[in-house]
Amino acid sequence: MSVFQKMSKAAARSGAALLCAVAVVGCGSSRHTHTTVDEEASKAMRAEERPARAARAEAAPVPSRPEEKAFGARYATPAQCEVAARKLLATSRDDAWAALKSCVERTHFTLLNALLSDAWYEELRVRPDAAQVIAQVVAQRGGSVEGELPLLHARKVPIFGLSAAMAQPEMYKGRYLLLRAQVADVRTEDDRPTVWLVEQGLGSVAREQPVGYATRKDSVKVHSGAVGGNVGLLGPSNLGGQISTSEQEVSSSTLQRFDNVTDETGREALGRLQKPDPFFAPGKDFVVLARFDGLRVTSSGEEDDEDAPKLPVLTIVSYYAPHPLLVY
Repeated sequence: MSVFQKMSKAAARSGAALLCAVAVVGCGSSRHTHTTVDEEASKAMRAEERPARAARAEAAPVPSRPEEKAFGARYATPAQCEVAARKLLATSRDDAWAALKSCVERTHFTLLNALLSDAWYEELRVRPDAAQVIAQVVAQRGGSVEGELPLLHARKVPIFGLSAAMAQPEMYKGRYLLLRAQVADVRTEDDRPTVWLVEQGLGSVAREQPVGYATRKDSVKVHSGAVGGNVGLLGPSNLGGQISTSEQEVSSSTLQRFDNVTDETGREALGRLQKPDPFFAPGKDFVVLARFDGLRVTSSGEEDDEDAPKLPVLTIVSYYAPHPLLVY
């Protein structure tokens, strides 16, 4: 091999090595540049998505605890629901109270004695919404406020009647009152409605309701005959005729029923609402929970006259439609 051939091969090898080096550097630089672009793009995308995720998180509603909404729907009867809620007292009194409220709202809860038991006594004493729960249960029991107040007072529950507040207004000012009342009229002034309430007492009327099948029996009897003989101056004579009688017999089975009736007690009050409420309509009865604000002289009296007619003024907290059936 000549010197020129050797030099040509060496040059070819050097050129190939140089091309390989350039290719390696170029490939390495290309991979590095591509990785850098991907990372920067990912960072930019994450930066753009971060505010969007935060906005979605703020817009999404916070899920409520199951005890607050659906707890009562799990049970077939109010008694089962109350027992399950009572068991939660050992772990969380807040959860237990929320569960009990769900029982009252989601079932036809009429277990006033269970609500007033020792298990819930502390909750009734410290919970700010305890009076509203009691008022709702009283309404679901038929709304016999006069009959339920003695049960509350036996457990020292501070809810009183309208008659007591009117008799001693200074003592009961600021306290809770519970009354069954009919809305007579609603007046609105400065977006603050004033409701004229007429207190109603609840009574019952007995009636006989037929049950089963009734039986009826009708019968007709006819008696006929003739009589002959001497009738004095008229001589011999024959007399004849007939007599008919009818009988009727009816038998049926009945059961004594009692219908609830309301009647005005003669006491009236003015109730204040925070805002207009179309459901608190005239002509309907409600069980009303309110705070007693005192007595106000009517328009027909003078402020200085102690004997002037006065009306109690109430701040209405809540109201509930009474159930048509009364629970004894």
